[in-house]
Amino acid sequence: MLVTTTECIAGREYEVVGLVRGSTVQTVNAFRDIGASFKTLVGGELKKYNDMMAKARNLATDRMVDEALSLGADAIVCARFATSSIMQGAAEVMAYGTAVKLK
Repeated sequence: MLVTTTECIAGREYEVVGLVRGSTVQTVNAFRDIGASFKTLVGGELKKYNDMMAKARNLATDRMVDEALSLGADAIVCARFATSSIMQGAAEVMAYGTAVKLK
């Protein structure tokens, strides 16, 4: 499945199938969250949060692609991500885009 952030696929015609989306809420465990709190005192990268967000983006994208496939789509155009904080240490990631059928 082709997933692109552009509005069109160069040299290809398609018909719009509809909006597709996938989301997940992820968190790190409490001990890692406490460790991250201490890290904010000295600064630096929060690697466990980076890992959590990468996993969340991949899972949300996979769910979006699964929804597009269930609609018979060949590609997703205008793919985007949105995030929101649910609570301390937890975030929602949503992937969304327009499912299309290539001609």
